[in-house]
Amino acid sequence: MNKEPEIHVGIMTDVHINFEPGKAYSLDKRKLSPKLKYEALIKDGQICIFADKTEISRGSEITLVSAKKDSSFLLKDVTIGINFHWEQKEDQSFKGNLKFIIEDGKVRAINIVPLEEYLRSVISSEMSATSSPDLLKAHAVISRSWLLAQIEKTKQLAERPGKYQSTIQSEDELIRWYDREDHTGFDVCADDHCQRYQGITKIISQKALKAVDATSGQVLMANEQICDARFSKCCGGISESFDLVWEPVHHSYLTQVIDFERNPDYETDLRIETAAEKWIRNSPEAFCNTNNKEVLSQVLPDFDQATSDFYRWKVTYSQDEIAELIAEKTGIDFGEIKKLEPIERGFSGRLVKLKIVGTKKTLTIGKELEIRRTLSKSHLYSSAFVIDHLDIENEIPQKFVLTGAGWGHGVGLCQIGAAVMGEKGYSYEAILKHYFNGAELERIYK
Repeated sequence: MNKEPEIHVGIMTDVHINFEPGKAYSLDKRKLSPKLKYEALIKDGQICIFADKTEISRGSEITLVSAKKDSSFLLKDVTIGINFHWEQKEDQSFKGNLKFIIEDGKVRAINIVPLEEYLRSVISSEMSATSSPDLLKAHAVISRSWLLAQIEKTKQLAERPGKYQSTIQSEDELIRWYDREDHTGFDVCADDHCQRYQGITKIISQKALKAVDATSGQVLMANEQICDARFSKCCGGISESFDLVWEPVHHSYLTQVIDFERNPDYETDLRIETAAEKWIRNSPEAFCNTNNKEVLSQVLPDFDQATSDFYRWKVTYSQDEIAELIAEKTGIDFGEIKKLEPIERGFSGRLVKLKIVGTKKTLTIGKELEIRRTLSKSHLYSSAFVIDHLDIENEIPQKFVLTGAGWGHGVGLCQIGAAVMGEKGYSYEAILKHYFNGAELERIYK
């Protein structure tokens, strides 16, 4: 690859989308006026564009083209933080072109933008302007690597015969993972499912600009392929293996990493239940075991900074609460919940399989995100937890206490751990080497 690619970012989907084009935008070679109110919706099976309620275009795909590099458009009521506790709507502005497609009977808005421009927004959205330069550079490299790896994977999936399967289901077991198969009409989405991307809505920090420019075209490589570099908020002290979270494919650079300068005194093979119990119920040394507010502010946006118990946390449910929650999330009536039983754990202690034993139904679920979604109104911080069954009455617990570790899937770079490393003076090359075993830095375009 010798040239910077353009990418397609899925911003939002709705029955109708209100938007405002900038001065330099045109549609079907017709210049659009920024003074009019524009709307995209589905009519007679096609996308229709209205300007002040007058139809000006229709088709299966419609693209608004910008004549200037720095011009931008605005999308109204974009949902951010989808399915998270801070989900909200906001108006967002973007550089580049605006494309509309039909997706499941709704309108999908897609931003077509050069990769490095996309990264300037991602790094500013994911990280604070107060972040250390080396943390920002490390994040720029992994974000770039991850995206290019996803684009390549999409091509490979399109060439495979049959439909990509991400669910394994039987009478007694439901194993599901959530990854690239969710997006087929564009390269990447704009929310936490992929990487937070808010265009130029937020201020693009000069630090982020410098980090992206300094690493322009740099990616992580392994086995002559761009690394599918992943990251999460807090690994909890040990990172997880890719194949235990997503599809059962081994990546040599996404395996267990002890998130510290030295190995702890504890047993660190957390696939063993007794080792996981000890690890999770204690607070071992780790880069990401920090309460330093200045460091945390580098990684956590304002709406996440209220969360202070990410390294070790607790959630308590009554019998009624957990039975109702599980029934709501799975659509299955388990009756009263008798037991939540760990069946399989990963290297970080994250549950890969959890058996739910009810008076009416028993089912084993996985992988980690399915478990987190089933046991929370939004998401549990992670699936690295142990369970206390308390106040037993007639063999039925009346209270469940989940004690957990970390925030997110735990694969690849630990953002909070990397922030601490940056503050300690580690270079971005050293940070990447720590979290991605055997991967090498390479510049594939300028």
